[in-house]
Amino acid sequence: MTLKDIHAQIEGYDRVLDEVKTARRYGTDYRIMKGEVARVLDLLHPRTLSLRVSEVIIETPSTKTLRMVSETGYLPPFEAGQYINLFVETAGVRTSRPYSISSAPGMTAYYDITVRRQQGGFVSEYLLEQVKPGDRFESSGPAGQFRYNPLLHGKELVFIAGGSGITPLMSMIRETTDRGLDRSIHLLYGNRLESDIIFHDELKERADRHKNFIYTPVISEPSKKCSELTGLLSGDLIKKVLGSVKGKNFFLCGPGALYDYCMPELEKLGVPLNRVRREMFGSPVDITSDPGWPQNVKKGTRFAVKVKGKGDLSALAEEPLLVSLERAGYTVPALCRSGECSLCRVKLLSGKVYQPRGAHVRASDLKYGYIHSCAAYPVSDCEVLL
Repeated sequence: MTLKDIHAQIEGYDRVLDEVKTARRYGTDYRIMKGEVARVLDLLHPRTLSLRVSEVIIETPSTKTLRMVSETGYLPPFEAGQYINLFVETAGVRTSRPYSISSAPGMTAYYDITVRRQQGGFVSEYLLEQVKPGDRFESSGPAGQFRYNPLLHGKELVFIAGGSGITPLMSMIRETTDRGLDRSIHLLYGNRLESDIIFHDELKERADRHKNFIYTPVISEPSKKCSELTGLLSGDLIKKVLGSVKGKNFFLCGPGALYDYCMPELEKLGVPLNRVRREMFGSPVDITSDPGWPQNVKKGTRFAVKVKGKGDLSALAEEPLLVSLERAGYTVPALCRSGECSLCRVKLLSGKVYQPRGAHVRASDLKYGYIHSCAAYPVSDCEVLL
């Protein structure tokens, strides 16, 4: 018995054949649209973008904004608060770093990424000292979940930023004020020195023009001439500035120390955890000072890391395993570099690594021995599988 004979015994098979004939005669032939869905999806969510630096804008002595335009003339849309992962080749090392888009989503001609010099950061040093207009880069498409949702986050927002953590919040502020959106924002922006404040003049100018935006800079090491609020972003200072925290939603962005300090302060004020959104900004400046760091592993200690089937390398304990792998010439996919997205995961076959708070490793990854290499620090000799 042939397959055709078997089909003929199925009840209704003849009707299906008649419908197929009718559809072929009068219906739409979707075969001519093959690849159209993939093309549209690639426009909205491209794997990579080809970018060119059109302008370098000096923001502070330690910070510059790189204005990026598309080599193809098209940039995919993004939501305020998202980032791109910029691929960089410097000192013979190909690596990447996520940078929040600081321009507003309405500016479709370019993405602004704002870079501050990081202690020991060879990528930030390269971008600040060597990059010039005309230089070309590759990046990921926009990504990230640090976004405002009008259904969940209400209309009364408090932004707490530290240092370069202002960048995704700046995109939200620009969008809200440029478009006259129905929400209010109060920005508490902490910096060590007055000269460290990024976008200071623009923030003051926007606060003067828009009643729904209030700007409060806070300086921890003020000069004698400082006219801003001084101290740390404590609960007492937050309460003094805001009055009541009831009904307000908080967005925090900055270095790990900002969260370690501000989260308990907000808890003291009675702010529920579900009213706080956080964006983790990179790896800690000094992981060895983390409360859980093993005391027997000192800064400067090196461990042997074997990459199964590929070779060996020497890794610093205080450097993320991802960076050590990149320095040795290995390519590991990466996006957020903050322990959240899991794209850089590798399998730990033997040895031990330290993963700080904020490394959101899935239960299934833990079960089968996978780690986020961007947030994993070797504390013994190791073997990994890429």
